[in-house]
Amino acid sequence: MSRLIPEEEYGKRPIGALRQWMAGIRDPYLNNVEAKAKTGQGEESEEQLEEYQREVLSVIRKAHDTANNNQYTLFRKFYRAAALVCCLTLTVMLFITVAYLPPVGNAGNPAHNEVAAKYIEDGMQDTGAVNIVTGMILDYRAFDTFGESNVLFIATCTVLILMRNDKKKGGGSAEEEERQDSFYEPKSDKILQTSAMILVPFIILFGIYVILNGHLSPGGGFSGGAIIGAGLILYLNAFGFEKTEKFFTAKTYKWISFCSLSFYCIAKSYSFYTGAHHLESGIPLGTPGDILSSGLILPLNICVGLVVACTMYAFFVLFRKGGF
Repeated sequence: MSRLIPEEEYGKRPIGALRQWMAGIRDPYLNNVEAKAKTGQGEESEEQLEEYQREVLSVIRKAHDTANNNQYTLFRKFYRAAALVCCLTLTVMLFITVAYLPPVGNAGNPAHNEVAAKYIEDGMQDTGAVNIVTGMILDYRAFDTFGESNVLFIATCTVLILMRNDKKKGGGSAEEEERQDSFYEPKSDKILQTSAMILVPFIILFGIYVILNGHLSPGGGFSGGAIIGAGLILYLNAFGFEKTEKFFTAKTYKWISFCSLSFYCIAKSYSFYTGAHHLESGIPLGTPGDILSSGLILPLNICVGLVVACTMYAFFVLFRKGGF
C-alpha cells in the first residue's frame, strides 16, 4: 500500500496529495475520508469503495431532501397567506356591494323587474315557445345553459381521468378487471330483468316525450335527459355491462357529447351574431303550440337532453365499475 501523507504535510505536498486523490486513497473535499488502495486487497478494497460511495450518496440525498422540504414549507406558507388575502378581499367586496343595496321596503325601490316583465310579455313572440321558462333558458339566456352543459361534460371527463384503470401503465390485467366486474354483474335476477324489460322502453319513451315537448309544456332537456339516464342505469343493473356496452361505450358517450355541444355552440353563436347585428337569421319560429316551432329551442333541448342522459349514465358506470 502507498504511504499515507501525514495531516500536517498534506497541504505542503500538493503533488503527493493529488496522486493519493487520484488513486482513491484520500479525498480532500470530503473531510479527509481515507480508503485503501486496490493493491493486494482485491474484494475487500472494492467493498470499502462501494461503502464509501454509498455514504457520499446518502449525504447528497439528505441535503437534497432538506432543500426540498424547505421549499415545500415555504410554498405552503405562501399558499396559506395568498388564500387568506383572497378570502378577505372577496369578503370586503361583498360587504361593500351589500352596503349599496337599497333598504327593504323603501318607497323608491322598483315595483317590478323589467327583465321578468319582458320575458312574460314578449316571450312567445320573440321565441315562439309556449313555455316561457324554456324560452328564457334556451333563447334569451342560451349561453348560460351552454355553460351548464359544458360543466357536466368537464366533470365527467375529470372523473374519468381520476378513476381510469390504465392497463398500459400496470393498472391491472384484463383478467383481474373482468373478475372484479363479474362481482357486480346480475346473478340471473329474473324479477329485476323482467321488470327492466317492461319498464325501460316506457322510461326512455317518456324521457323523449319530455324533451320534445319542453317548449310546449313543463319539461325540457334537463328533466328529459335525467329520465333517459335513469332508464339506462336500470338496464345496466338488470343486464350488466356485457349487454349494455354493445350499444353504449365510452366512445359513444364522447361522440354524443361532442356533437351535441358543438351543434349547440355553433347554432346559438349564429343566432346571437345575427341578432346583435339586426339581421334576419332565417330560422322560422313556427306556430306557437306546434311540435315543430320555437326555432332553435327544440334542437337545443335535444342536445341538452343527450348530454344530461350520457353524463348520468357515465357517472354511474365510473363509480360502480371503476373504469369506463
